[in-house]
Amino acid sequence: MALEEIKARIAKAEAESGRKQGAAHVVAVSKLQPLDRIEAVLKGGHRLFGENRVQEAAGKWPKFKERYPDAELHLVGPLQTNKARQAMELFQAVHSVDRIKIARRLAGLAQERGDCPEIFVQVNTGEEPQKSGVAPLEADRFIAEVRSLDLPLAGLMCIPPQDEEPALHFGLLASIAKRNGIGNLSMGMSGDFESAIRLGATHVRIGTAIFGSRGT
Repeated sequence: MALEEIKARIAKAEAESGRKQGAAHVVAVSKLQPLDRIEAVLKGGHRLFGENRVQEAAGKWPKFKERYPDAELHLVGPLQTNKARQAMELFQAVHSVDRIKIARRLAGLAQERGDCPEIFVQVNTGEEPQKSGVAPLEADRFIAEVRSLDLPLAGLMCIPPQDEEPALHFGLLASIAKRNGIGNLSMGMSGDFESAIRLGATHVRIGTAIFGSRGT
């Protein structure tokens, strides 16, 4: 699926749900993608990308940013404390903060550096033990803790269970955001981004629909 087709479908979903055009941004998830495919999307004018791993991003994005300095990079995968400093240098947003330990580490680095990526709290809406994220019942408390650290809390993120209706999880995330006064929602991927947009997504994370199958 071409990026222009995805953007047209996003615009249609925005219109159908009465949202302002351009309210939802495409995070082109480039993990494990060949460099030429990423370069083609950059040459096409897209500038917002996502990576799952700090180390992989460090191996390819500094060179891309030399040629495309306005490119914006978001971390959409888990962040370990020992990668926090490197992440601060590479990313403009981190979508996966889910432990107070990593929040405190980022806060300390932010004080040291004088700047910080935008922070999204990841909520494990399906309460799946194999997935990262704060449990929904703990989300309000955790959000308050992140704010108490003076971090730039911008949004919430979720990854719904594969075998459940994603709209239920998007609605849950939207309700947590609303009662906490949070404006950004990172939710929706290649198979369900239109549903996510209708429920308030501001960032949809789309990979294979843009780039094709990874590593092929």
